[in-house]
Amino acid sequence: MSELNLILIGPPGAGKGTQAENLQKDFHLPYLATGDMMRAKRKEDSELGRRIDRIINEGGLVDDEIVCKVLLERIEAEGDDGFLLDGFPRNASQADALDDALAQRGRAITAVILIDVPDDAVVQRLAGRRVCAEGHVYHVDNNPPRREGVCDVDGKPLIQRDDDRPETIRKRLEVYHQETAPLIERYDDAGLLHRFDGTGDLEDVHSHIRKTLSTLRLEERL
Repeated sequence: MSELNLILIGPPGAGKGTQAENLQKDFHLPYLATGDMMRAKRKEDSELGRRIDRIINEGGLVDDEIVCKVLLERIEAEGDDGFLLDGFPRNASQADALDDALAQRGRAITAVILIDVPDDAVVQRLAGRRVCAEGHVYHVDNNPPRREGVCDVDGKPLIQRDDDRPETIRKRLEVYHQETAPLIERYDDAGLLHRFDGTGDLEDVHSHIRKTLSTLRLEERL
């Protein structure tokens, strides 16, 4: 079976999580999100787990070398037929480390999936989100509750999270563009980037991505 070694990138609110879930089912790929991996690793009774826990408890950032090491452990354990990365690489040095590590194992990235959504659309999506204490999610425009400000399921108040406030979203977008713009250019120059319009219907976006990856896998087999 041909590998699909994929990187998923896009701004916050682009729908990456939904598309990742679909691609997992379509191609039976392990979904490797660096945030989830770090949280899981720090709970392990291992030297690396304790090191990560110590760094996080001290308010530091886990360095690229450690992130790459944890990532490769997961790829080697679960990713024989491919993988879907989310949250890594975030910058050129991480991309270099990933390329070198994969090359040492005779592997390479197959494709980079960019789900593109304009900043204003991202702000509209996230700023309109409301949640209750139990985690039920609504949107003031696209999926409003039956009663304003009250969860349909448990009757608890709906709130806007701090990271869904427009000013916070704009700051997150600034960081995304600073970190990701060079990667987009890098992977585009390498012929690996596949850009998808994330403003459309989620199922249409999924269909376009699935067809592109199916074609890539078929080409690898020929």
